[in-house]
Amino acid sequence: MRRLLLSAAFLLALTDPARAATPAASPIVIGHRGASAYRPEHTAMSYKLAIQMGADFIEPDLVMTRDGVLVARHENEIGRTTDVARHPEFANRKVTRTIDGETFTGWFVEDFTLAELKTLRSRERRPDARPESARYDGQESVFTLQEIIDIAKAGAAARGRPVGLYVELKNPDYFRSVGLPMEKALIDVLAANGLNTADAPVIIQSFFPSALIALRSMTPIKLMFLVNSQSPPAAILAANHIARWSDVWSPDGLRKIASFADIVGPETQIILPRDVEGRSLPASDFVADAHAAGLKVHVWSVNPENLDLPVELRCGDPSSPGFGHRLGDVETEARRLFARGIDGAFSDAPDMLVKVRAEGPEAWSRKAEAGRSCASRQ
Repeated sequence: MRRLLLSAAFLLALTDPARAATPAASPIVIGHRGASAYRPEHTAMSYKLAIQMGADFIEPDLVMTRDGVLVARHENEIGRTTDVARHPEFANRKVTRTIDGETFTGWFVEDFTLAELKTLRSRERRPDARPESARYDGQESVFTLQEIIDIAKAGAAARGRPVGLYVELKNPDYFRSVGLPMEKALIDVLAANGLNTADAPVIIQSFFPSALIALRSMTPIKLMFLVNSQSPPAAILAANHIARWSDVWSPDGLRKIASFADIVGPETQIILPRDVEGRSLPASDFVADAHAAGLKVHVWSVNPENLDLPVELRCGDPSSPGFGHRLGDVETEARRLFARGIDGAFSDAPDMLVKVRAEGPEAWSRKAEAGRSCASRQ
Protein backbone atom coordinates (compact mmCIF):
# COMPACT_ATOMS: atom_id res chain seq x y z
CA MET A 1 0.00 0.00 0.00
CA ARG A 2 2.91 2.32 0.64
CA ARG A 3 4.63 2.01 -2.72
CA LEU A 4 6.24 5.28 -3.76
CA LEU A 5 4.19 5.33 -6.94
CA LEU A 6 0.98 5.87 -5.02
CA SER A 7 -0.39 9.38 -4.83
CA ALA A 8 -0.87 11.34 -1.63
CA ALA A 9 -4.62 11.21 -2.18
CA PHE A 10 -4.56 7.44 -2.25
CA LEU A 11 -2.41 7.21 0.86
CA LEU A 12 -4.83 9.43 2.74
CA ALA A 13 -7.81 7.42 1.56
CA LEU A 14 -6.35 4.12 2.75
CA THR A 15 -4.47 5.16 5.89
CA ASP A 16 -6.72 7.69 7.58
CA PRO A 17 -8.95 5.55 9.85
CA ALA A 18 -11.74 8.09 9.87
CA ARG A 19 -12.02 7.85 6.10
CA ALA A 20 -11.04 4.25 5.56
CA ALA A 21 -13.16 2.34 8.05
CA THR A 22 -16.57 3.43 6.81
CA PRO A 23 -17.39 5.59 3.78
CA ALA A 24 -19.38 8.69 4.71
CA ALA A 25 -22.46 7.86 2.65
CA SER A 26 -25.02 5.41 4.00
CA PRO A 27 -26.14 2.85 3.10
CA ILE A 28 -22.90 1.81 1.46
CA VAL A 29 -23.16 0.57 -2.12
CA ILE A 30 -21.18 -2.52 -3.14
CA GLY A 31 -20.49 -3.26 -6.79
CA HIS A 32 -21.53 -6.93 -6.97
CA ARG A 33 -18.75 -8.64 -8.95
CA GLY A 34 -18.01 -5.11 -10.14
CA ALA A 35 -20.67 -3.51 -12.32
CA SER A 36 -21.75 -6.90 -13.63
CA ALA A 37 -25.01 -5.71 -15.18
CA TYR A 38 -22.87 -3.90 -17.75
CA ARG A 39 -19.61 -5.87 -18.10
CA PRO A 40 -18.66 -9.54 -17.62
CA GLU A 41 -18.34 -10.23 -13.90
CA HIS A 42 -14.97 -10.19 -12.15
CA THR A 43 -13.17 -8.45 -14.99
CA ALA A 44 -11.05 -5.34 -14.58
CA MET A 45 -13.49 -3.40 -16.74
CA SER A 46 -16.36 -4.43 -14.46
CA TYR A 47 -14.55 -3.36 -11.29
CA LYS A 48 -13.35 -0.10 -12.83
CA LEU A 49 -16.84 0.76 -14.04
CA ALA A 50 -18.27 0.15 -10.56
CA ILE A 51 -15.70 2.54 -9.10
CA GLN A 52 -16.52 5.11 -11.78
CA MET A 53 -20.23 4.76 -10.93
CA GLY A 54 -19.57 5.63 -7.29
CA ALA A 55 -19.56 2.22 -5.60
CA ASP A 56 -18.00 2.36 -2.14
CA PHE A 57 -16.76 -1.23 -2.39
CA ILE A 58 -16.06 -3.70 -5.17
CA GLU A 59 -16.75 -7.37 -4.54
CA PRO A 60 -14.45 -10.16 -5.72
CA ASP A 61 -15.59 -13.74 -5.08
CA LEU A 62 -12.49 -15.81 -4.39
CA VAL A 63 -11.56 -19.36 -5.33
CA MET A 64 -8.11 -20.97 -5.39
CA THR A 65 -5.87 -22.34 -8.11
CA ARG A 66 -3.97 -25.61 -7.97
CA ASP A 67 -0.84 -23.66 -7.06
CA GLY A 68 -2.55 -21.82 -4.22
CA VAL A 69 -3.35 -18.42 -5.75
CA LEU A 70 -6.63 -16.66 -4.93
CA VAL A 71 -8.48 -15.62 -8.08
CA ALA A 72 -11.89 -14.09 -8.74
CA ARG A 73 -14.66 -16.43 -9.91
CA HIS A 74 -18.17 -16.76 -8.53
CA GLU A 75 -17.74 -20.53 -8.29
CA ASN A 76 -14.90 -22.95 -8.83
CA GLU A 77 -16.55 -24.39 -11.98
CA ILE A 78 -15.38 -22.11 -14.76
CA GLY A 79 -17.24 -23.40 -17.83
CA ARG A 80 -19.92 -20.69 -17.72
CA THR A 81 -17.68 -17.68 -17.25
CA THR A 82 -14.62 -18.50 -19.36
CA ASP A 83 -13.88 -19.98 -22.78
CA VAL A 84 -12.25 -23.09 -21.30
CA ALA A 85 -14.51 -25.36 -23.40
CA ARG A 86 -12.82 -23.97 -26.52
CA HIS A 87 -9.37 -25.06 -25.36
CA PRO A 88 -8.67 -28.61 -26.59
CA GLU A 89 -5.61 -28.83 -24.36
CA PHE A 90 -7.95 -28.79 -21.34
CA ALA A 91 -10.65 -31.12 -22.69
CA ASN A 92 -9.54 -33.99 -20.46
CA ARG A 93 -10.01 -31.88 -17.34
CA LYS A 94 -13.78 -31.82 -17.65
CA VAL A 95 -15.01 -33.86 -14.68
CA THR A 96 -17.99 -34.38 -12.39
CA ARG A 97 -17.40 -33.30 -8.81
CA THR A 98 -19.42 -32.91 -5.61
CA ILE A 99 -18.88 -29.58 -3.89
CA ASP A 100 -20.46 -29.11 -0.45
CA GLY A 101 -23.26 -31.56 -1.20
CA GLU A 102 -24.02 -30.41 -4.77
CA THR A 103 -22.82 -32.18 -7.92
CA PHE A 104 -21.43 -30.28 -10.91
CA THR A 105 -19.87 -31.22 -14.23
CA GLY A 106 -17.31 -28.96 -15.83
CA TRP A 107 -13.83 -27.54 -15.38
CA PHE A 108 -12.69 -26.62 -11.90
CA VAL A 109 -10.26 -23.88 -10.99
CA GLU A 110 -8.43 -26.06 -8.46
CA ASP A 111 -7.29 -28.27 -11.37
CA PHE A 112 -5.52 -25.34 -13.08
CA THR A 113 -2.38 -23.39 -12.27
CA LEU A 114 -2.55 -19.62 -12.43
CA ALA A 115 -0.50 -19.66 -15.63
CA GLU A 116 -3.03 -21.99 -17.24
CA LEU A 117 -5.98 -19.86 -16.11
CA LYS A 118 -4.33 -16.81 -17.63
CA THR A 119 -4.67 -18.43 -21.07
CA LEU A 120 -8.48 -18.35 -20.71
CA ARG A 121 -10.77 -15.42 -21.51
CA SER A 122 -13.70 -14.24 -19.41
CA ARG A 123 -17.24 -14.08 -20.73
CA GLU A 124 -20.71 -12.96 -19.64
CA ARG A 125 -22.51 -15.42 -17.39
CA ARG A 126 -26.00 -14.47 -18.63
CA PRO A 127 -25.65 -13.53 -22.32
CA ASP A 128 -29.39 -13.86 -23.01
CA ALA A 129 -30.22 -11.47 -20.17
CA ARG A 130 -27.28 -9.13 -20.71
CA PRO A 131 -26.37 -9.10 -24.40
CA GLU A 132 -24.69 -5.69 -24.13
CA SER A 133 -22.32 -7.08 -21.52
CA ALA A 134 -21.67 -10.14 -23.69
CA ARG A 135 -20.23 -7.82 -26.35
CA TYR A 136 -17.17 -7.58 -24.08
CA ASP A 137 -16.59 -11.34 -24.01
CA GLY A 138 -13.03 -12.48 -24.60
CA GLN A 139 -11.33 -9.18 -23.81
CA GLU A 140 -9.88 -10.08 -20.42
CA SER A 141 -8.58 -13.07 -18.52
CA VAL A 142 -8.96 -14.22 -14.90
CA PHE A 143 -7.73 -11.81 -12.22
CA THR A 144 -5.88 -12.53 -9.00
CA LEU A 145 -6.77 -10.95 -5.67
CA GLN A 146 -3.55 -8.94 -5.87
CA GLU A 147 -4.52 -7.54 -9.26
CA ILE A 148 -7.93 -6.55 -7.90
CA ILE A 149 -6.34 -4.83 -4.91
CA ASP A 150 -4.23 -2.87 -7.38
CA ILE A 151 -7.40 -1.87 -9.28
CA ALA A 152 -8.98 -0.61 -6.05
CA LYS A 153 -5.82 1.28 -5.13
CA ALA A 154 -5.67 2.96 -8.52
CA GLY A 155 -9.36 3.84 -8.32
CA ALA A 156 -8.91 5.37 -4.87
CA ALA A 157 -5.91 7.37 -6.02
CA ALA A 158 -7.66 8.65 -9.14
CA ARG A 159 -10.83 9.68 -7.32
CA GLY A 160 -9.43 10.79 -3.97
CA ARG A 161 -11.79 8.62 -1.97
CA PRO A 162 -11.70 5.17 -0.38
CA VAL A 163 -12.52 2.23 -2.61
CA GLY A 164 -13.13 -0.78 -0.41
CA LEU A 165 -12.73 -4.49 -1.06
CA TYR A 166 -15.62 -6.74 -0.03
CA VAL A 167 -14.14 -10.19 -0.59
CA GLU A 168 -16.03 -13.47 -0.40
CA LEU A 169 -14.46 -16.86 0.26
CA LYS A 170 -16.30 -19.39 -1.89
CA ASN A 171 -16.58 -22.98 -0.64
CA PRO A 172 -13.73 -22.67 1.88
CA ASP A 173 -14.57 -26.00 3.55
CA TYR A 174 -14.26 -27.78 0.20
CA PHE A 175 -10.99 -26.08 -0.68
CA ARG A 176 -9.59 -26.99 2.73
CA SER A 177 -10.58 -30.62 2.11
CA VAL A 178 -8.47 -30.73 -1.08
CA GLY A 179 -5.42 -29.21 0.58
CA LEU A 180 -6.02 -25.58 -0.40
CA PRO A 181 -6.88 -23.64 2.79
CA MET A 182 -8.03 -20.17 1.82
CA GLU A 183 -8.10 -18.21 5.05
CA LYS A 184 -4.36 -17.81 5.67
CA ALA A 185 -3.72 -17.19 1.97
CA LEU A 186 -6.24 -14.34 2.05
CA ILE A 187 -4.76 -12.75 5.15
CA ASP A 188 -1.24 -13.06 3.74
CA VAL A 189 -2.20 -11.12 0.61
CA LEU A 190 -4.04 -8.45 2.59
CA ALA A 191 -1.15 -8.10 5.05
CA ALA A 192 1.35 -7.73 2.21
CA ASN A 193 -0.68 -4.73 1.05
CA GLY A 194 -1.00 -3.16 4.50
CA LEU A 195 -4.69 -4.08 4.64
CA ASN A 196 -4.84 -6.50 7.58
CA THR A 197 -5.93 -3.80 10.01
CA ALA A 198 -9.15 -2.85 11.75
CA ASP A 199 -9.43 0.41 9.82
CA ALA A 200 -8.60 -0.99 6.38
CA PRO A 201 -11.37 -0.58 3.77
CA VAL A 202 -11.88 -4.35 3.65
CA ILE A 203 -14.73 -6.66 4.65
CA ILE A 204 -14.58 -10.46 4.39
CA GLN A 205 -17.76 -12.44 3.78
CA SER A 206 -18.74 -16.08 3.52
CA PHE A 207 -21.73 -18.40 3.67
CA PHE A 208 -19.57 -20.70 5.82
CA PRO A 209 -19.34 -20.03 9.58
CA SER A 210 -16.23 -22.22 9.86
CA ALA A 211 -14.24 -19.80 7.70
CA LEU A 212 -15.42 -16.75 9.63
CA ILE A 213 -14.67 -18.41 12.97
CA ALA A 214 -11.16 -19.22 11.76
CA LEU A 215 -10.67 -15.68 10.47
CA ARG A 216 -11.84 -14.14 13.74
CA SER A 217 -8.59 -15.28 15.37
CA MET A 218 -6.46 -14.22 12.39
CA THR A 219 -7.56 -10.69 11.59
CA PRO A 220 -9.23 -7.56 13.01
CA ILE A 221 -11.00 -7.01 9.67
CA LYS A 222 -14.80 -6.91 9.83
CA LEU A 223 -16.55 -10.16 8.91
CA MET A 224 -19.93 -10.77 7.28
CA PHE A 225 -22.08 -13.91 7.33
CA LEU A 226 -24.21 -14.42 4.22
CA VAL A 227 -27.76 -15.74 4.57
CA ASN A 228 -29.74 -17.16 1.64
CA SER A 229 -33.54 -17.24 1.70
CA GLN A 230 -33.39 -20.83 0.42
CA SER A 231 -31.96 -23.57 2.60
CA PRO A 232 -28.51 -24.84 1.60
CA PRO A 233 -27.90 -28.56 1.08
CA ALA A 234 -28.51 -30.84 4.05
CA ALA A 235 -24.78 -31.55 4.27
CA ILE A 236 -24.06 -27.91 5.08
CA LEU A 237 -26.85 -27.75 7.66
CA ALA A 238 -25.58 -30.89 9.35
CA ALA A 239 -21.97 -29.72 9.32
CA ASN A 240 -23.00 -26.51 11.10
CA HIS A 241 -25.47 -28.17 13.50
CA ILE A 242 -28.48 -26.30 12.11
CA ALA A 243 -31.88 -27.99 12.42
CA ARG A 244 -33.98 -25.51 10.42
CA TRP A 245 -32.60 -22.88 8.07
CA SER A 246 -35.14 -20.25 9.17
CA ASP A 247 -33.68 -20.50 12.69
CA VAL A 248 -30.56 -18.79 11.36
CA TRP A 249 -32.31 -15.44 10.96
CA SER A 250 -34.48 -15.64 14.07
CA PRO A 251 -33.57 -13.20 16.88
CA ASP A 252 -31.74 -16.00 18.69
CA GLY A 253 -29.98 -17.05 15.50
CA LEU A 254 -28.85 -13.49 14.85
CA ARG A 255 -27.37 -13.28 18.34
CA LYS A 256 -25.37 -16.42 17.56
CA ILE A 257 -24.17 -14.91 14.29
CA ALA A 258 -22.96 -11.88 16.24
CA SER A 259 -20.54 -14.17 18.09
CA PHE A 260 -18.44 -14.66 14.94
CA ALA A 261 -19.47 -11.85 12.55
CA ASP A 262 -19.95 -8.09 12.60
CA ILE A 263 -22.37 -7.93 9.68
CA VAL A 264 -25.13 -10.17 8.38
CA GLY A 265 -25.87 -10.35 4.66
CA PRO A 266 -29.45 -11.43 3.94
CA GLU A 267 -30.89 -12.06 0.52
CA THR A 268 -33.40 -9.32 -0.33
CA GLN A 269 -36.40 -11.61 0.13
CA ILE A 270 -35.59 -12.18 3.79
CA ILE A 271 -36.32 -8.49 4.39
CA LEU A 272 -38.95 -8.02 1.67
CA PRO A 273 -40.61 -11.46 1.39
CA ARG A 274 -42.79 -12.49 -1.56
CA ASP A 275 -45.75 -14.79 -1.98
CA VAL A 276 -45.80 -17.82 -4.28
CA GLU A 277 -46.74 -15.59 -7.23
CA GLY A 278 -43.79 -13.29 -6.60
CA ARG A 279 -45.71 -10.34 -5.15
CA SER A 280 -44.33 -8.46 -2.18
CA LEU A 281 -45.57 -9.28 1.31
CA PRO A 282 -45.22 -6.99 4.34
CA ALA A 283 -41.61 -6.39 5.29
CA SER A 284 -40.07 -8.58 7.97
CA ASP A 285 -38.45 -7.43 11.22
CA PHE A 286 -35.06 -8.75 10.13
CA VAL A 287 -33.25 -5.40 10.05
CA ALA A 288 -34.48 -4.36 13.50
CA ASP A 289 -33.69 -7.80 14.93
CA ALA A 290 -30.18 -7.77 13.44
CA HIS A 291 -29.48 -4.29 14.75
CA ALA A 292 -30.72 -5.38 18.18
CA ALA A 293 -28.17 -8.21 18.05
CA GLY A 294 -25.40 -5.70 17.29
CA LEU A 295 -25.10 -6.59 13.61
CA LYS A 296 -25.05 -4.32 10.60
CA VAL A 297 -27.14 -5.42 7.61
CA HIS A 298 -25.76 -5.52 4.05
CA VAL A 299 -28.37 -6.97 1.70
CA TRP A 300 -27.80 -8.82 -1.57
CA SER A 301 -28.46 -8.38 -4.42
CA VAL A 302 -30.58 -5.45 -5.61
CA ASN A 303 -30.54 -6.07 -9.36
CA PRO A 304 -32.38 -4.28 -12.18
CA GLU A 305 -33.94 -7.03 -14.31
CA ASN A 306 -37.62 -7.96 -14.01
CA LEU A 307 -36.81 -11.56 -13.08
CA ASP A 308 -35.04 -10.32 -9.92
CA LEU A 309 -37.86 -8.01 -8.84
CA PRO A 310 -41.29 -8.59 -7.28
CA VAL A 311 -44.18 -8.80 -9.73
CA GLU A 312 -45.51 -5.33 -8.97
CA LEU A 313 -42.18 -3.68 -9.87
CA ARG A 314 -41.70 -5.36 -13.23
CA CYS A 315 -41.95 -3.11 -16.28
CA GLY A 316 -43.26 -3.91 -19.76
CA ASP A 317 -45.60 -6.47 -21.28
CA PRO A 318 -45.30 -9.83 -19.47
CA SER A 319 -46.20 -11.62 -22.71
CA SER A 320 -43.40 -10.00 -24.70
CA PRO A 321 -40.23 -11.95 -25.57
CA GLY A 322 -37.44 -11.47 -23.06
CA PHE A 323 -39.72 -9.82 -20.50
CA GLY A 324 -37.85 -11.29 -17.55
CA HIS A 325 -34.56 -9.82 -18.73
CA ARG A 326 -35.88 -6.29 -19.26
CA LEU A 327 -35.22 -3.55 -16.74
CA GLY A 328 -37.79 -3.13 -14.00
CA ASP A 329 -38.26 -0.55 -11.26
CA VAL A 330 -35.22 -1.46 -9.19
CA GLU A 331 -35.17 2.06 -7.78
CA THR A 332 -38.38 1.45 -5.83
CA GLU A 333 -37.04 -1.89 -4.57
CA ALA A 334 -33.91 -0.07 -3.36
CA ARG A 335 -36.00 2.65 -1.69
CA ARG A 336 -38.02 0.03 0.18
CA LEU A 337 -34.82 -1.55 1.48
CA PHE A 338 -33.16 1.75 2.33
CA ALA A 339 -36.30 2.84 4.21
CA ARG A 340 -36.05 -0.31 6.36
CA GLY A 341 -32.72 0.95 7.67
CA ILE A 342 -30.25 -1.36 5.96
CA ASP A 343 -26.59 -0.39 6.24
CA GLY A 344 -25.45 -1.50 2.80
CA ALA A 345 -26.54 -3.15 -0.44
CA PHE A 346 -24.90 -5.18 -3.19
CA SER A 347 -25.95 -4.53 -6.77
CA ASP A 348 -24.92 -5.55 -10.28
CA ALA A 349 -25.95 -1.99 -11.23
CA PRO A 350 -24.34 0.17 -8.52
CA ASP A 351 -25.05 3.37 -10.41
CA MET A 352 -28.78 2.92 -9.83
CA LEU A 353 -28.33 2.49 -6.07
CA VAL A 354 -25.95 5.44 -5.81
CA LYS A 355 -28.62 7.56 -7.51
CA VAL A 356 -31.34 6.39 -5.11
CA ARG A 357 -29.10 6.92 -2.09
CA ALA A 358 -28.65 10.56 -3.06
CA GLU A 359 -32.42 11.12 -2.76
CA GLY A 360 -32.30 10.82 1.04
CA PRO A 361 -34.53 9.15 3.66
CA GLU A 362 -37.64 11.30 3.19
CA ALA A 363 -37.74 10.56 -0.53
CA TRP A 364 -37.11 6.85 0.03
CA SER A 365 -40.24 6.48 2.11
CA ARG A 366 -42.40 8.79 0.01
CA LYS A 367 -41.44 7.32 -3.35
CA ALA A 368 -41.56 3.73 -2.08
CA GLU A 369 -45.15 4.27 -0.97
CA ALA A 370 -46.02 5.76 -4.36
CA GLY A 371 -45.32 2.41 -6.00
CA ARG A 372 -43.95 1.42 -9.37
CA SER A 373 -42.57 3.91 -11.84
CA CYS A 374 -41.62 2.54 -15.25
CA ALA A 375 -41.34 5.89 -17.04
CA SER A 376 -37.55 5.61 -17.35
CA ARG A 377 -37.89 2.11 -18.81
CA GLN A 378 -40.07 3.06 -21.78
